[in-house]
Amino acid sequence: MKKSDKPIIVEHTFNVSLETLWNAITQLKEMQKWYFENIPAFEPKVGFKTQFNIQNEGRNFLHLWEVTEAVPLKIIKYNWNYMGYSGDSFVAFELFKEGDLIHLKLTHTITKSFPDDVPEFKRESCVAGWTFFINERLKDYLEKSNM
Repeated sequence: MKKSDKPIIVEHTFNVSLETLWNAITQLKEMQKWYFENIPAFEPKVGFKTQFNIQNEGRNFLHLWEVTEAVPLKIIKYNWNYMGYSGDSFVAFELFKEGDLIHLKLTHTITKSFPDDVPEFKRESCVAGWTFFINERLKDYLEKSNM
């Protein structure tokens, strides 16, 4: 993922309440069910920091997050980088009411390029990951919890 790349954008419209979707993307117990199960803590408050490790193919990716914007029921944005790797980015989840539906727009913006030699940092990998999280994991979680 390069600073010169366009932001990664993944959008999906959900048939749930604004509060339900907001809680799914900001409440720890819910985030652990569809996002990363080992997030130790999360608060939708500017300045809140958390970190957690994900292992893949013998490599550790210590995620470092800091909330930079939080407007309840509208947007949660956090700085996202990894300890031990160059690169820096921001991820924003924006919510829009469309009649009885709620539209989610996820935007991942790279502010400092990530290493070229790490497969997980390739743009294709990131696009696939966000598409999986939003269009499959979050969608499935909301459908099951709304039954």
